This record gives sequence, structure tokens and C-alpha cells, in this order.
Amino acid sequence: MSTNTEKLRPKAPRKLKHYFTAAILIILLWRSAVLTDSSLGELVSGLPNMLDLLKEMFPPKWSYFEKIVDAMLETIRMALVGTTLGAILAVPVALFSASNITVSRWLHHPVRLLLNLIRTIPDLLLASIFVAIFGLGPLPGIFALTVFSLGLIAKLTYEALETIDQGPLEAMTSAGANKIQRIVFGVIPQVQAHFMSYVLYAFEINVRAAAVLGLVGAGGIGHYYEVTLGFLEYNKTCTIILFTLAVVLIIDYASTKLREKLL
Repeated sequence: MSTNTEKLRPKAPRKLKHYFTAAILIILLWRSAVLTDSSLGELVSGLPNMLDLLKEMFPPKWSYFEKIVDAMLETIRMALVGTTLGAILAVPVALFSASNITVSRWLHHPVRLLLNLIRTIPDLLLASIFVAIFGLGPLPGIFALTVFSLGLIAKLTYEALETIDQGPLEAMTSAGANKIQRIVFGVIPQVQAHFMSYVLYAFEINVRAAAVLGLVGAGGIGHYYEVTLGFLEYNKTCTIILFTLAVVLIIDYASTKLREKLL
């Protein structure tokens, strides 16, 4: 009996495979470093400059805090509005992208291609485009975050839609339910918790992203990053960084607790 068990037991992978994989990774890293003109020596030689910059950043200028509170609130509002609009638009897009909901390949494949295109464009580039269209201010930042949220939430949601249990949908179909009824009563209850989790996750990311959109004139706290760095006022920049870090940590903690309750 033990002999048969040993025959059925899968063989351990050969060590040669691990060595070969490690060699490929090392070659890829070395080649990438050569093509990007980066080296460990440059990193070591630049460490003193990095330390000098850190010395100039500390201690932070705490009196500057009062000037950036309104900008930080604007950043949070931008992230909130952008995430909300993106989540609303993501619902129909996700439904059209899911192959088990939208059976026609001529429909869900183009929608997926559109989502890939949206997720390819960086949020800073989106903000720059909207600034060129609408001018300076928070509105371009909101539109940029809306498009970014749409791509992220719709992608995650349609992947969740494709894993739902088809049993309730088949039962509703046999009972004569139309497609809207199947979606409302058979699809949404199965993915709504995941959807809310994705929305909270997108909001976390958007708060971070909105903090730097001001670098291209899209409003928020990013404008003060540009000003303080441009005038080499690194102690003020440090204050902004610490303030942003505190806000992000609070939002991360709150959204994590909400996701735990939802899931």
C-alpha cells in the first residue's frame, strides 16, 4: 500500500528549474539596468545628496499647516466626487463587459477594449488633458479621477460578475423573469458587497492621486507641492507630506473597517 502511495505522490520540482529561473531574472535585471543607464554606483554616490535633502526637510514648518487645510479638504472632495461618478458609470460598463451577462462578443469585447484603453492612460496625463479643455481648478481633477475610477471599478466588478452563481439566474429565467429582473434580483445581490469594497479601494487610491494632480493645475494640495518645491522650501514640503500621510492613514483605516463589515 505504501509503495502505491509513493508512486501516486507528485515528484518534487528539480532544483535545476529554480536555478534556471533565478538566472533568467538576474539577466533581465542586469539588462534592464544597462538599458536604463542605472547603476548601484550612482545610487551610492547620490546618497549624500539624499541625506542633505532630508536634513533640509526637518524639522517641518508646522505654522504652514493652517494654509494647506483648505487645499487638503478640496483634495478629499475631489476624490469623493470623482470616485462616486466613476462608480456610477462603472455599473453599466461592468454589465456590458461580463461575458455571462452580455453574451454577445461583439458587445463585451469592444467594451473591454475601451476599459483597457482607459486604464492605460495615467491619471496625471488625464488631468493634463482636462486642464487643457476646462482650464485650471478642481474640475479637471474630478474628471480625471472619474475616468480613472471608471476603469478600475468596472474592471474589478466585471471579473466578480463572471464568478457569480448561475443557479438563481436559471431559476428566474425558468420562472419567466426578464433580463432586467434577473440583473436586479439575481446579479446585484451577489456582487454588491464586492462592488462597495472596490469603490472604497478606488477612493483610497484617488485620495493619493488627487494629492498630486495639482502639479498639473488640477487643484488640491498638489499645487502647494509645486510651490514649495519650486522655491526649495523643503520644510514646508515635509509638512504637506506628513499631513497627507495622516489623512491617507485615517482613510485607509476607515475603509478597511468598512470592507471587513461588507465582506
